[in-house]
Amino acid sequence: MNAIIIEDEQPARELVKNYLLAFPDITLLGEFSDGFSGIKAINELHPDLVFLDIQMPKLTGFEMLEILETIPDIIFTTAYDQFAIKAFEMNAVDYLLKPFSRERFAQAIEKAMDRFSKKKSSADNLKELKKHIQEHTDKLERVVVKTGSKIKVIAIEDIVYLESQDDYVMIYTASGKYLKQETMKHFEEHLDPGQFIRVHRSYIVRLDAITQLELYEKGSYLAVLNTGAKVKVSDSGYKNLKSKMSF
Repeated sequence: MNAIIIEDEQPARELVKNYLLAFPDITLLGEFSDGFSGIKAINELHPDLVFLDIQMPKLTGFEMLEILETIPDIIFTTAYDQFAIKAFEMNAVDYLLKPFSRERFAQAIEKAMDRFSKKKSSADNLKELKKHIQEHTDKLERVVVKTGSKIKVIAIEDIVYLESQDDYVMIYTASGKYLKQETMKHFEEHLDPGQFIRVHRSYIVRLDAITQLELYEKGSYLAVLNTGAKVKVSDSGYKNLKSKMSF
């Protein structure tokens, strides 16, 4: 098996490397200190196994899963809470709760090698894990999108509005627009309702981006935004706006 380590803390990387010495059948292709270089390595090196930290500052392990086209087998290394660990048990190859012992590491390796020998993929399970974590996320703080070969991290405060486009959502910011494979329902549930409002089945708008409402035709309106954009407002959206903004 070929493996890589994606972990922002050097002592943690050194520990995994040290433990791997006992497993000559696993070749370590490299170690990476952030999610951006980790994604590049996965796409270029095609490892069979990844030791992946979750809580990394630039790009978390979960955000990496969102934009990877091909997901290898993953052993999470994490200090995550007990709730998430239940999800790992169901969907990941294994997880290592920091600090982990040599014996616990060996158990995780055995699981990975058994899966590898039987040519089983954990990609579908990991997608279920991603969905599970998303559903239990209170509020989004940032959104990660992939544009060509580049990865963009969008801070929530930079989002002006969102538009539904079939199975995707177009995210509009003052500096550009970005397509994300996600549902409007997901954003409606996880964006701060004190900052964002669903004004139409196709639009979610940042409240402080609205400068005025224009009568579009009898009984319907357009919200004029501070970027100059105009979005449709449905009857229910208009009622929501009236209650939020005291029209």
